[in-house]
Amino acid sequence: MPESRKSRLTRPETLTALGIIVAASGFLFPTFELRAISALLPAAMLIGLIVLSVVLLLADQRKASAGEGAAPMTKSPKRVVGAFLLIVAYALATDFIGFYVSTVVAVPLVAWLFGYRSPVGLLIATVIVVGTIWAIFDFGMNQDFPTGRFWGR
Repeated sequence: MPESRKSRLTRPETLTALGIIVAASGFLFPTFELRAISALLPAAMLIGLIVLSVVLLLADQRKASAGEGAAPMTKSPKRVVGAFLLIVAYALATDFIGFYVSTVVAVPLVAWLFGYRSPVGLLIATVIVVGTIWAIFDFGMNQDFPTGRFWGR
């Protein structure tokens, strides 16, 4: 079927945006049951994700209305699968070895795998990310992150 006859809702970016909106909305509802200080970060991130997905949806629908063809789902399927596996590995590592240890490993690993190779830059980025998270949430808001099953919660 020619591109012009396909539904505008079946475009890959539109489907992705709709999927993210539905998933993020589903995860947003449980944050209403948390204490306000504990719900702040996840709610803000999920709302931001929803807003960015709406922007993606609108941009893709504008392209569709202008007659532009849909971009392929992915130009690098191995990279997409690898990114999902990294997310799963990070979540499991956070549960087993704790948030800070997992994050100290994950930040430079992800940057390295996506092509950033400067060891000094990787170190600086890791210190900035982990240090900022610690300063805001642990020091400033007195929120504890998971320490992991291996270290004892």
